[in-house]
Amino acid sequence: MYSEEQKSYFSRNLLDWYQTHKRDLPWRRSKNPYYIWISEVMLQQTKVDTVIPYFHRFVAQFPTVEALATAPEENVLKAWEGLGYYSRARNLQTAVREVHERYGGIVPQNKEEISSLKGVGPYTSGAILSIAYNKPEPAVDGNVMRVLSRFFLIEEDIMKPATRTIMEKLARELILEGTASDFNQALMELGAMVCTPRSPHCLTCPVMAHCSGREAGMEEALPIKKKAKPPRQELRAVAFIEGTGENAGKWLIRQRPQEGLLARMWELPHVAWKSEGWHSDEDNRSALRQILADEEQIVIQPDEWFMDTEHIFSHIVWKMKVYRAKLGEASRPSHGGEWIPFHYRWVGPEELHQYAFPNVFIRIMKEWQEQASE
Repeated sequence: MYSEEQKSYFSRNLLDWYQTHKRDLPWRRSKNPYYIWISEVMLQQTKVDTVIPYFHRFVAQFPTVEALATAPEENVLKAWEGLGYYSRARNLQTAVREVHERYGGIVPQNKEEISSLKGVGPYTSGAILSIAYNKPEPAVDGNVMRVLSRFFLIEEDIMKPATRTIMEKLARELILEGTASDFNQALMELGAMVCTPRSPHCLTCPVMAHCSGREAGMEEALPIKKKAKPPRQELRAVAFIEGTGENAGKWLIRQRPQEGLLARMWELPHVAWKSEGWHSDEDNRSALRQILADEEQIVIQPDEWFMDTEHIFSHIVWKMKVYRAKLGEASRPSHGGEWIPFHYRWVGPEELHQYAFPNVFIRIMKEWQEQASE
């Protein structure tokens, strides 16, 4: 389907380019499969510049398979805080525990064994096996599919499993003997730095001369990708509950359920909005008070509007209105003190490092601190 001459040209020129132009990234300074694994998981859905400081901190805190396998989950989530897609961290720890218990802490070199680990799909297994162990396995992600689609003029929808199969077969054929580690990283690097999603830098591309997509004038039209459904919007009203008396200077937070979205993370209390749109602030506060009383058996006295913000998931966007509040009288038992549900907790700013929060709630609390210090 693709000429041997074109494939050979691509592989050799790409490898030569990589030796001169590769970025100095921390996970490239080691062939430690555990470190490479961590980096590949972090890089899913996340930019390199964002990942670098997280990678440094994470491997400093969990330098070995054993360290991560035996760490409390809350410590792992806290170290991951701000990266998002927290199921990645949970799956990584689950898989590392299996490596610790079943393989003596050695990341498997066998395709079947490594692919059986939690959260390790075809791309991640290929990346670890090729980069760490120099195994001739393809590592096909979005960057790689874009490069291959353009260079070899592949006009199949890359969202289809059959197209991924085509890409993986082609990528495997392109790996010259003994070059799997450098080749797969070079392919990723070309997609990240030169053959970019928009406005590809064709004139500086090391394989421009035989790029079929460029010759056909289709470099910006490829890859073909069926548009995903846009994320649905959900309205959320947030109660920023400030403590009084012995809890003055603290905020009321709660832990999310054991399963599901953002499982076991901490957050400010909030509720899903029952109507299709917001009402007046007075009506919003009244509804927030009523829903929290009905769903959580906690009574609050919402005060002024504080801020609007949003939290973006892959499939949902939370549109959020935040209201300052105090605990209501019904939450204060007659014997004194304040009653709160078991999954709620009062925390002060100095204690936040002990809890893992989704980014949006960190932003809200930081905004409060900035306003309070003015």
